[in-house]
Amino acid sequence: MGLRNLRQVESKAKELLFVMKEKSIVREAWDKTLGLAKLLCGLHVTNAYLCTFVLTYGPSMLPTLSLTGDLLLAERISTRFGMVRRGDIVLVRSPKVPTKVVTKRLIGMEGDSVTYIVDPENSDRCETIVGHVWVEGDNIYVSNDSRKFGPVPYGLLQGKVFWRIWPPKVFGPLEQKKVKDAMA
Repeated sequence: MGLRNLRQVESKAKELLFVMKEKSIVREAWDKTLGLAKLLCGLHVTNAYLCTFVLTYGPSMLPTLSLTGDLLLAERISTRFGMVRRGDIVLVRSPKVPTKVVTKRLIGMEGDSVTYIVDPENSDRCETIVGHVWVEGDNIYVSNDSRKFGPVPYGLLQGKVFWRIWPPKVFGPLEQKKVKDAMA
């Protein structure tokens, strides 16, 4: 009888160890999953509300940004608190294609009177407009900007570009370009 009870106790102990091991594996998997979820939430908050990486390409911001592509860092706080100025390079949600974010230079703020060349390739005809935020590419000959789609609401500004990461030879801060003051 003693040997039989001993085997039963041993069997119960093995079952208990197996269950405890299984629970520790489940616990470890849960902890790692929770840690990964926290990391992903942190990355989302950082990207959506603090700063983001931006890959730009195309001729519209030549010579400031290269044709083949620059990797930039943009912060999203300035646009939320109205701390952008004329001459800043900003990220703008395209009013024509809402799924696209474009990189342009801020020329005029809301309420400013902006004078611009309507068609720089074919004429010197200028127009003056007062409205929302006015953005233009540095290369006015090929830029799809406010001259084509008009002034954009301030709410479409997504961030302010402040640092170039790639290519390495021009790594560093992006300088704010002087823009002649628009008439307020």
